[in-house]
Amino acid sequence: MTTDTKTIKTVNPNRFKNPMTTNFMVRLREHIELIAALSSGLIILLTWLFAVYISNPLWIILHLIAFAIGGYAKAKEGIQETIAHKELNVEMLMVFAAIGSASIGYWTEGAILIFIFALSGALETYTLNKSNKEISSLMNLQPEEALLIQDDQERIVPVSTLTIDDIVLVRAGERIPADGIITKGATSIDESAITGESIPVNKDNDHDVFAGTVALDGSISVKVTKKADETLFQKIIQMVQTAQDEKSPSQLFIERFEGTYVKVVLVTVAIMMFLPYFLFGWSFSESIYRAMILLVVASPCALVASIMPATLSAISQSAKNGVLFKGGIHVENLSHLKAIAFDKTGTLTNGKPVITDSYFDSNIEIDNVLAIVGSIEKESTHPLAQALTEYSFKDLENFRNTVEVKDMKTIVGNGVSAYINDEKWEVGKAALVGEKNAFEFHNGIANQLAEEGKTIVFAKHKDKIVALFALKDTIRNDTQKAIKTLKKQGIHTVMLTGDNEKTAHAIAKEAGVDHYIAECLPEEKVNYVKDLRKKYKNVAMVGDGINDAPALASANVGIAMGEGTDVALETADVVLMKSDLPKITNAIHLSSRMNKIVKQNIFFSLSVILVLIATNFFQIIDLPLGVIGHEGSTILVILNGLRLLK
Repeated sequence: MTTDTKTIKTVNPNRFKNPMTTNFMVRLREHIELIAALSSGLIILLTWLFAVYISNPLWIILHLIAFAIGGYAKAKEGIQETIAHKELNVEMLMVFAAIGSASIGYWTEGAILIFIFALSGALETYTLNKSNKEISSLMNLQPEEALLIQDDQERIVPVSTLTIDDIVLVRAGERIPADGIITKGATSIDESAITGESIPVNKDNDHDVFAGTVALDGSISVKVTKKADETLFQKIIQMVQTAQDEKSPSQLFIERFEGTYVKVVLVTVAIMMFLPYFLFGWSFSESIYRAMILLVVASPCALVASIMPATLSAISQSAKNGVLFKGGIHVENLSHLKAIAFDKTGTLTNGKPVITDSYFDSNIEIDNVLAIVGSIEKESTHPLAQALTEYSFKDLENFRNTVEVKDMKTIVGNGVSAYINDEKWEVGKAALVGEKNAFEFHNGIANQLAEEGKTIVFAKHKDKIVALFALKDTIRNDTQKAIKTLKKQGIHTVMLTGDNEKTAHAIAKEAGVDHYIAECLPEEKVNYVKDLRKKYKNVAMVGDGINDAPALASANVGIAMGEGTDVALETADVVLMKSDLPKITNAIHLSSRMNKIVKQNIFFSLSVILVLIATNFFQIIDLPLGVIGHEGSTILVILNGLRLLK
């Protein structure tokens, strides 16, 4: 018995379940903390409304139920962390405060404390879930199966089994299952999942494609270039997960501060239970009552919640917009930058030379020269040769296969020579074709072009120069805008490049950077970055290549272009997925907003704690107001942090 391999698929164990029921259960699990908090609040409200009809034992039982439902999650978390770290925490303070309130007869106030604390915890969980949804939404875009073409047969296989050089077929409307190169076909691809850019990109033969993107309007065959666990898509997921787990310096300080603060509060509460009774003539019950209020209002819940929700919101929003942070520390540091160093090639520029100028002998047929130059350079793999071929054949489709190239030779460091119709042609530097004639061609135009930082290539037929081509790595369309914005923000901009002085000067002038350093080796880039750190304290390095990795690691913040090498992506602290330089300024703005919100939260939470402690000592507030003031401030700082999601 044979089975058609095309029909073999992994059976989904949930396929026979009611999808509405399954979705409901998923949503229920996601919101369990909020449901518990609201249920606790509802019990408290009903108990208060119908108190006159409820017997005292039942009244206490209902409050105990409210305590259990609302406080279970936070009490469990507090106990587990206390045992694990042997350190008291905010959760335990709230448990003590609630028990203390109940022990002196304030059952309703204790229950309200648990309710509001549970509600603020649910909001924190919502923030984390919202951040995690960025990962979940990405993971849902990763196809699980691929249509493998092997031995002229098509069969469906798990994506995890694909190996490098496998050929997969992607039809219109399907997601691309792996990173690869198009070997056949053309299509428009929606790359929004990778770059955040909504406009589709047209791609055909030899273009790179990425897992998780969508082929919109054409079937393509793709040769796999990376394993399933090494795709750009997977790296994005890993980067976001790492960023969520890595805490900022402010967050780490607050967490270290929390343990000491909790101990101080508990000692102060113990003193307040007795000291006012002996010193100020308070009644013992009043001293106990005020000590319980102090336990509530002095708890640093709002302070602890001042940073993490805002940080997670900033990381999530950045990931959504194509800027990946590898940790909260980098979000925090970005707005403190005073200088940014840029690599030139592939960062400020497109990283690919193009023909900017061309000049021809007046006595030759231009199309014929272009066809011959393009055919000769087509045989070479040099980047300049590729640019010449592309330029030559741009409007000469009919000439592509009509020129026969013979005896092609590479003259190392200078160019190439070949025979066309038994006549010798040379394409290369002035040294290859004769410097005197080269620099006299077209009234010495080569000197002017060289002054502009362009690379000059000559074409020579027999003993006569017939054409001149000027090539240049052009700056990105958005480079000038990005540099201008950074300078307006008072950030010093520097370009570091291994190129010669003339080229570096021309690119630096065009880009608008404040300063540039030419003929810079990789180890020298590191030294320059260190010098910048000494002068400006907080410095970023932006690059895309292997040679930039040491400098990226040396800077306070390393920023990699998304189109860069794997080494650069792994070394950097921040990744611009679409290699869009203006997004640096957007990320700096978001970092500034986050730091501003964190400062607002810390100032507000500390102010509320101090005011509540003072009013409690002067016997102005009672326990219900203390509960509302303290827990209300916690909810407000979390909501303030969530503003960064907008």
